[in-house]
Amino acid sequence: MSLLAAVLDLSILVLVSLVPTVLYLSWIRQSERFRREGWGTLLRAFAYGAFFATFLAGILEAVLVGAGTRASQAIPAPEFTFLNGNSSLGVFFLVLVIAPFVEEALKGSGVYVYRDRIKAPSDGPVLGASVGLGFGFFETLLYGLGAFVIGGLVAGIVLILIRSISSVLLHASSTGMFGYGFARSRFRMAGPGTGSYYLLAVLMHASFNALASLAAIVALFGVTGLSVTVAAELGLLGAIGFAFVAFEHVRSLVQLSRYPALGPGAERFRPRGRTPPPK
Repeated sequence: MSLLAAVLDLSILVLVSLVPTVLYLSWIRQSERFRREGWGTLLRAFAYGAFFATFLAGILEAVLVGAGTRASQAIPAPEFTFLNGNSSLGVFFLVLVIAPFVEEALKGSGVYVYRDRIKAPSDGPVLGASVGLGFGFFETLLYGLGAFVIGGLVAGIVLILIRSISSVLLHASSTGMFGYGFARSRFRMAGPGTGSYYLLAVLMHASFNALASLAAIVALFGVTGLSVTVAAELGLLGAIGFAFVAFEHVRSLVQLSRYPALGPGAERFRPRGRTPPPK
């Protein structure tokens, strides 16, 4: 493959990864009923998720898996097998526990970094979704590049498209829910706080990963043949459906969010642009 062909293929993969995430970003931005957050802030939050949270998550997960593997080898007991990253249980522990906790924490940090831009409750989920979409974009591109190296351009594009309607939406939705909880706490709104919404984001992430890994989970119990294929198809459909429902729920929260009522601390957050019509 010539250098020009390689650059062209890489450009195609970047474009196929980027376009859906930008469309999702525009979609959720358009969901705000009143003055929408500026593109500059949303793109910075997007870049934070793509180029900070993604890289740091990869490093932390590698460190944790390595530490767990060494611990399981130092204490060769069956109950610690799940810590061994080289075992099937270790892979599931990474996918269902380590990755959700680490990635949601790092994506959530992006909401905290841009907390001063939260001037209304709807800004929280929009900012959270922006960080999540950035994370989903770059993670999907990396997976697409891996598929490209193994199976060529078509394989890379297909994988990216599948992840664009599943994993990308999940990352946007889970961090969008965290952003909603963070905004609620900023406005002293009654109900669960930021920590509860972080755990909700982790649960959403873990549930999605379980659906996406359904075939591997079924195979772990000794099931083979057609049943594994059916489980893979059902798991993929379930993961896509879960991601779309979650994203639509975040959009509904953005649409229904109002400016904060007068109360303790409300004077710090003045509405921007036109105000809601009087009741």
